[in-house]
Amino acid sequence: MDKTPHTTDRRVIKTKRAIKNAFAKLLSEKDINDITISDIAATADINRKTFYNYYAGIYEVVDEIENDIVNRFDEALTEVDLTTNVNTPYRVFDKITNVINTDIEFFGFLLSMNSNVSLSTKLVDLLKNKARLVLNNYLDIPEERLELMLCFMVNGFVAVYRSWLNSDRTQPIEMISEGINTLCFKGVNGYLGIDVKKETT
Repeated sequence: MDKTPHTTDRRVIKTKRAIKNAFAKLLSEKDINDITISDIAATADINRKTFYNYYAGIYEVVDEIENDIVNRFDEALTEVDLTTNVNTPYRVFDKITNVINTDIEFFGFLLSMNSNVSLSTKLVDLLKNKARLVLNNYLDIPEERLELMLCFMVNGFVAVYRSWLNSDRTQPIEMISEGINTLCFKGVNGYLGIDVKKETT
């Protein structure tokens, strides 16, 4: 039977996906320096030769995974008109939630405690840059104050998502996103439902 390009493409996608999933699972169990090509091949149920048909080594898999994920978040956030949604920022967190929900176990493996920090750094940089472009049009504050605010907000909610993925996930991720949204834009008092004026009078 002749192999059509469509069939070949689907097979390539399926195999590469198996390799990435295997690597992510192993990354949740051991340090990246302890993962071997044989480990990945065995977990993905392929042979070493098949691995080398697609990747020169483990770090090439890492780079592709990180870039794929950053692109997925970038595309999702591009669908939101950030300028018109600056007063209703929950839509941004809704998009982030949707991306994670597409493959929650995969993200759980990647953002596990043993995962390297490179992916988190790339996501933080992407989100900070997106937010900076919008907030510069609405806030007239010095760059260093804007940077401080963005570092606090973005690193904070990335850490919360990471913590949730490492937990037993009893709380729905939608509830986590809603809480992060409130904390980012109304602060701790807003999250706890405290009326600051009442508390200080």
